[in-house]
Amino acid sequence: MPSHEALRLAQSRSLDLVEIAPNSKPPVCKVIDYGKYNYERQKKDKLQKKNQSVMSVKEIRFNANTDSHDIEFKTKHLKQFLFDGHKVKTSVLYKGRMITHPEIGQKLMEEVLAKVLDIGKLESKPKLEGKMLTAFVVPDKNKISAYNAKIAKMNKPKTAEKNVNDKVEESETVATLDTAKDIKKEEDINS
Repeated sequence: MPSHEALRLAQSRSLDLVEIAPNSKPPVCKVIDYGKYNYERQKKDKLQKKNQSVMSVKEIRFNANTDSHDIEFKTKHLKQFLFDGHKVKTSVLYKGRMITHPEIGQKLMEEVLAKVLDIGKLESKPKLEGKMLTAFVVPDKNKISAYNAKIAKMNKPKTAEKNVNDKVEESETVATLDTAKDIKKEEDINS
């Protein structure tokens, strides 16, 4: 329909002619109330911003000769960052002449990534940039939910054992109370 006819039609209905898709061939227009259209669009944009999750980048640095305890401690923090939904930059820093043996840092990086990839996925492979070996790990929601389910399943039998132990303790307490009542009755009879 020609634009002048569409404009006349919109004015006769006391509405506005709004261009919806200006980049398409031919451009798409609608005859609607522009105030209502603008309000709905702003409302939809706010809702999208509200539901949008901001992913910040956290960094964990290792030295090429980091001790095993420190590796465990730092990978624990790295996993916590992934559980919280953050992107993690893992770096191995070479100091001094350590750069002459990059395989030491690469081995360390592989060890760290092996411990973390059960809940995250590798966004970029480890790259050596200057005196730093860096890799990016992002959280994988499917792996995290499977990991949480596995942890919950492992904790379930413990609670079942606890309930059984509680019932045993409760029956022992009842038996002790019954015994105490019997002893008191005997004392009353003997008196």
